Amino acid sequence: MKEFIAQTRFELLDAEHVLTLVCAHMIEHDAEVEMRGETRILRFLDTQADLTCEGNEVLIDVRSKTIEGIYFTRMALTSHILEFSEHKIPLFEWTGDGETIVRPPNFQILEVVGCRNITPHMRRIAFKTENIARFTSMDALHLNILVQHPDRTEPQWPTVGSNGLVHWEEPQTRPVFRKYTVRSLDIHTGIMEIDFVLHDDAGPGSALAEEIKVGDQVGVMGPGGGGLAEADWYLFAGDETALPAIGRMLEHLPETARGIAVIEVADQHEIQPLTTYSSVEIRWLLRDGQAAGTTSKLGNAVRNIALPDDGLAIYVWAGCEYETFRTIRSYLRTECGLKKHEHLVVSYWRRGEGAE
Repeated sequence: MKEFIAQTRFELLDAEHVLTLVCAHMIEHDAEVEMRGETRILRFLDTQADLTCEGNEVLIDVRSKTIEGIYFTRMALTSHILEFSEHKIPLFEWTGDGETIVRPPNFQILEVVGCRNITPHMRRIAFKTENIARFTSMDALHLNILVQHPDRTEPQWPTVGSNGLVHWEEPQTRPVFRKYTVRSLDIHTGIMEIDFVLHDDAGPGSALAEEIKVGDQVGVMGPGGGGLAEADWYLFAGDETALPAIGRMLEHLPETARGIAVIEVADQHEIQPLTTYSSVEIRWLLRDGQAAGTTSKLGNAVRNIALPDDGLAIYVWAGCEYETFRTIRSYLRTECGLKKHEHLVVSYWRRGEGAE
């Protein structure tokens, strides 16, 4: 199998200190670090990066089994070195494999082939994609949609600079990114569906969903984010923004799975049919006039569900507003004592900043 290789060399004040911070950050994202003489060796997935200091000169060699591994490692190292350095440094360039990458390898342009409302405030949009296979994994459920700047008449797509970072030809009118869940996909037809929550005070993502029409093109980057873990008993919890992810995970559970799914929506009109072949019980919480993010119903519901203590493998997944996310995460970690692999709690939005 071909091995891809890329290198860079540059001057950096406090190089040892900066690389120590970079490696510590990478460890938090599941990388392994080994010291071999003056070289720090970073290993993650199918990629290895050797970081060597020679005084204030830094030499980095990256080796990977895939060109995507080269791309993502270059981007991560460049961005974090720039972030952790207290001194201004020149934007360094990478040589070797990856020099010919024009667009990020996780970028695609999708075509809208269908739109329909499945509830009064949930719109399902169908997209045609040529590379749908990359979105099939249940380990990464999300993608970023590029919402174009309102002043542009033509879409702006990302390119890759020689420094390994994403480059925009006109940064002042670059798109904004909004994270969404791949709700469903058909590997045979190449059709992917994404659900959008519609808001009265529509932000960029909601406005896009209301205005989009068949034939439009939309850029996406992904997939990413955490997904479904293997367990015997599950607890899913979330509001409308998490409903697409919960719905997709429920569909992929085995018949042997047990547990509870708690979903908070505005009212009974926002309840939608969900399919699961498992024995997970689905419970709906209705706000009935209360604003999203102002009720403690979801957090209280999670606290009132007793987790099994009979040796079953447990997995808790929750997605919601920021303050509710903090409450649920703290409860699961401190009071329930769940380990890292036993739960994933994410904040999809923050009250006052739009629920997208």
